[in-house]
Amino acid sequence: MHRVAITGMGVICPLGKSIPDFWEALTRGQTAIGPIELTDSSTLKCQNGAEVRDYDPGRFFDLQRSESIDRFAQFALIAARQAIEDAGVQWSPELRSTAAVITGSCAGGQSAVDKGFFELYRRGRPRVHPLTIPKTMANAGASHIAIEFGITGPAFTISTACSSSAHAIGLAYTTIASGAVSLAIAGGSEAPFSYGMLKAWEALRVISPTTCRPFSIDRNGMILGEAGAMIVLETMESALARGAHIHGELAGFGMSSDACHITHPSSDGAASAMQRALKNAGIQPECIGYINAHGTGTEINDSTESAAVRKVFGTHAEKLALSSTKSMHGHTLGAAGALEAIASVLALGKGILPPTANFTQPDPRCSLDVVPNVARSAEVEYCLSNSFAFGGLNASLVFRRAYR
Repeated sequence: MHRVAITGMGVICPLGKSIPDFWEALTRGQTAIGPIELTDSSTLKCQNGAEVRDYDPGRFFDLQRSESIDRFAQFALIAARQAIEDAGVQWSPELRSTAAVITGSCAGGQSAVDKGFFELYRRGRPRVHPLTIPKTMANAGASHIAIEFGITGPAFTISTACSSSAHAIGLAYTTIASGAVSLAIAGGSEAPFSYGMLKAWEALRVISPTTCRPFSIDRNGMILGEAGAMIVLETMESALARGAHIHGELAGFGMSSDACHITHPSSDGAASAMQRALKNAGIQPECIGYINAHGTGTEINDSTESAAVRKVFGTHAEKLALSSTKSMHGHTLGAAGALEAIASVLALGKGILPPTANFTQPDPRCSLDVVPNVARSAEVEYCLSNSFAFGGLNASLVFRRAYR
């Protein structure tokens, strides 16, 4: 089995349109949560979100191409471009044929879906835009990445709700470790700010009317966000041989199914994913120094995840730092696992743990060190990044700091 290096990272999200901007905002504890502007929110009960502000597709695509690609797939392609440039990938016919593109998306092209339904049902028009299907399909991001870079190896999309991009990264890890592919671009993207999508989330009664306060006793729900986040993975041998900058190592991957409830999480299922990730990495629980939590800010999720952490780590849980960056960039659904994976890798490499922003008072059911409000310097070798999805589909990734 091959060790797997992370040699490229790219992001476009509410906290910034590049890795440096994203990291600076994270370490400041800056929140990107504010009034929704992408659609009319006047009839929504919850009117705040975490949007990519001042986004101009014309900076990244010509007019014809921007009109043929939904916002979520644009984000995927922008993040992939950054990651590939960061990795310094030199494409050859052989590499293009052996590389993979594995992306995650929960909802796909919701803007295109919403617009098409509006034209049909509200305006009574007999037809929709001819590119509606190519724009709405969840695999559009993976397809556009493969097309732009001429990648003819495997390219596909995983849709496991909020664990989608964590599963995508995990599968990329296993395919590289096994030798099935030589390099992979993996991550996820989401753009959920269409009126119909927001009304659907409103009906679940899990959206906060104010802001996201993970692990606080007065937390009252999640805040939706949008993003594209991609990483380049390759064998450690390949990365070292070509002199690539190694951001960190993806050392383990675990996944599980609650087999319990469609929306109510299980601490047993979450614990199982973490335990399997640790076993896959070949390390003991005491090796983990930081957890980037799923931490949605809902009453049930945060207490369930806290209980799962205590099941896995026992007394070591008292020594662990754990934070939720969703408090700053919102819950980016299918992109969350990838965005938080990048935050985790940066935390290890920079020696700084991002905080849980908006924190007020501790909840006894979440009695862990949640790095409240202020980033913290810490030298950590291994960390976990958790993603726990509706449907009880769980994924945990173990990252290791790059050797210095």
